[in-house]
Amino acid sequence: MSASGGTKAIVAALGANLAIAVAKFVAFAFSGSSSMLAEGVHSLADSGNQFLLLLGGKRAQRAATPQHPFGYGRERYVYAFLVSIVLFSVGGMFALYEGYEKIKNPHAVEHWYWPVGVLVFAIIAEGFSFRTAIKESNALRGTLSWKEFIRRAKAPELPVVLLEDFGALIGLVLALGGVGIALLTGDGVWDGIGTLCIGVLLILIALVLAAETKSLLLGEAAGPEQLGRIESALVDGDTVPRVIHMRTLHLGPEELLVAAKIAVRHDDTAAQIATAIDAAEVRIREAVPIARVIYLEPDIYSDSEAAKGPDREATPGGPAPDGH
Repeated sequence: MSASGGTKAIVAALGANLAIAVAKFVAFAFSGSSSMLAEGVHSLADSGNQFLLLLGGKRAQRAATPQHPFGYGRERYVYAFLVSIVLFSVGGMFALYEGYEKIKNPHAVEHWYWPVGVLVFAIIAEGFSFRTAIKESNALRGTLSWKEFIRRAKAPELPVVLLEDFGALIGLVLALGGVGIALLTGDGVWDGIGTLCIGVLLILIALVLAAETKSLLLGEAAGPEQLGRIESALVDGDTVPRVIHMRTLHLGPEELLVAAKIAVRHDDTAAQIATAIDAAEVRIREAVPIARVIYLEPDIYSDSEAAKGPDREATPGGPAPDGH
């Protein structure tokens, strides 16, 4: 996995979640708090999710084969989608079930210092992990807002870790609130209510992740800025006067396919056209280094095509140029 895949953020999140999961299960064993059990399962699911992201990054590095001529880069999207399923089924649904059971059969929280101490420790550890994810993301998102970054990022790992850590911090606050109110009132129902809130939160985050990674799995075009750079690189005003139409597709987070029909002059020889295509490919790779697979088709630009104007990504049903 490349540095842009956020390996550092994933490893930081994995270490934090494993330590937190052990602490939460110990606190549950001593206190009987359903919030702690739900949070323990949540941290365990998050640890599995980070392992899936690392595994997806490793498998995506396999070389292309005759059966998969464009390589395995999009396998990172598959594993990111699996993360959303795990978060929904293991984390969210279990928390809803445990919260319902605790509300139905409430009991007081025992040895309150265990859950409170562990939750405070977990908030500090998750805060460290979240800070690492933010730092890694800031190096890539540029001027994009956080919402735009999550929606447009082609590498799925950082948005997944960001949402997981953000959800974990909110979940810890909810668990702390549920345990705290249960201790103050002596009513264990509040512990169950906190657990239900954690379940709803995890399911919402899982749905967001599923929607975003589904779009990546279906295939997304390059972003608007990259499209502009590619078109500018194609047109040199001499051998390639204009782009007739163009399509792009992410084969993986760091690999882009570019297919374009370019205009050539009617009196150019075959050798001149071949030279123009080779030069255009070099310019594209210099402008957008991740454009690794390029197909250029030369054509004589007619008056009827001129009336339509350049077509980059406008075919009905084609991928939108601005991401999700």
